[in-house]
Amino acid sequence: MQNEYQKIAKEIIQAVGGKDNIISIAHCATRLRLIVKDREIIDDDVIENIDKVKGSFFTSGQYQIILGTGIVNKVYSESISQGLSGTNKSEQSSAASQQNDNWFKRAIRVFGDIFVPIIPVLVATGLFMGVRGLIMQEEILAFFGMSPEAISPDFILLTEILTDTAFAFLPVLVCWSAVRTFGGSPILGIVLGLMLVHPSLPTSYDVAQNNADPLYFLEFIQVSGYQGSVLPAFIAGFLLAKIEKWFRKRIPNSLDLILTPFLSLLIMVILSLMVVGPIFREIETLLLSAVTFLIGLPAGIGGLIYGAINQIIVITGVHHALNLIEIQMLASTNWNTVNPISSASIIAQAGAALAVAMKTKSAKTKALAYPSVVSATLGITEPAIYGVNLRYIKPFIMGLIGGGVGGFLSALLGLKATGMSITAIPGTLLYLNDQLPLYILINIVSLVTAFTLTYLFGYSDKKVIKTKKKTTR
Repeated sequence: MQNEYQKIAKEIIQAVGGKDNIISIAHCATRLRLIVKDREIIDDDVIENIDKVKGSFFTSGQYQIILGTGIVNKVYSESISQGLSGTNKSEQSSAASQQNDNWFKRAIRVFGDIFVPIIPVLVATGLFMGVRGLIMQEEILAFFGMSPEAISPDFILLTEILTDTAFAFLPVLVCWSAVRTFGGSPILGIVLGLMLVHPSLPTSYDVAQNNADPLYFLEFIQVSGYQGSVLPAFIAGFLLAKIEKWFRKRIPNSLDLILTPFLSLLIMVILSLMVVGPIFREIETLLLSAVTFLIGLPAGIGGLIYGAINQIIVITGVHHALNLIEIQMLASTNWNTVNPISSASIIAQAGAALAVAMKTKSAKTKALAYPSVVSATLGITEPAIYGVNLRYIKPFIMGLIGGGVGGFLSALLGLKATGMSITAIPGTLLYLNDQLPLYILINIVSLVTAFTLTYLFGYSDKKVIKTKKKTTR
């Protein structure tokens, strides 16, 4: 007897046109991703009426089916057991982009492929910062009969190792991931990244604060370390991969092991320290200044704008490129002012979906909406957006308004996180200091605003029924 997930996998395969129409299958945290031969023969209505399916859409050469965390893994495994060709998300994204993506979508995907693998480390670092901020508070220490002066210097050193290492060696992580993504040898990326932060180089922080003098090559090229830099390491990794591949095609096999890494690293360390680094550090600074300027616009206007458009950015996939900004913001200031605004926009979509769930009389819609609310409160909005809000349009718009209100409050209150990539309820771990009540406040305001607007003006079963009748005529 087939289990529940075998049945779902079988129904999905049939609805997309059978095994012969499926080139490959992969999955991410919430979605099953299919590359198909013929998009037109897929029956979207059948797909969306399959049990556990929360929505579907076609983008970037992939047919994506939203199932939710946990479920997607099991359906994927059952699909593979039924004879489909599995691949990883990165390889499938590359194949899909080669089919019909424009240069902009390919560029955004590259940012995702490079930065997503290093985000777990930065999430952990952000949590370490949050925990340190909590235990270092005078009120917390006083509860245990201690004072800041009583804390052991060795313990403080341990906390600094936990919180500072990832950002001190950030170019190593970025360079490794970039070289790997562009088809070079990851170990060369690690070595080049280490060269960019070599202890012999004065750090960029010390040079900026006049605590150290930069090195000078040819008496006019200023050189310092690139601790905490993102864009220079990204470009350096890209160029290293291209140069390495160029040498491997031209150097005889007998000399490849010796000459290729030697020449690749020699050329790239010179280019990185003297050309790529100085140029792209300035560009990086300008990007960071632009985002900081937007969020810092007077009277909370910047937060209002960003909070309102954040989930639109998520739909387009451009949010992967914004990882660069958040990483650089944390590396430069130890704070992330984007995170609380993003969290408000996510919680707002949960509020809109909750209003739909409570107002609708459709058992199918309720079954879709309630789980999507839970998912959104944990920071994953795809089920709420694609399965509920965007399907009925107005709830999504009300969610955007709620996100704008929350972003407005966040900017006014000056909220800032200690890390990135966890939002909503899990995101509270990034505010384990005197900001926690304010963080909770902006999320409650966002949820209530979106819920109220959706319940009063954004959803009606009658309108949905009328729309269905028109489409069936």
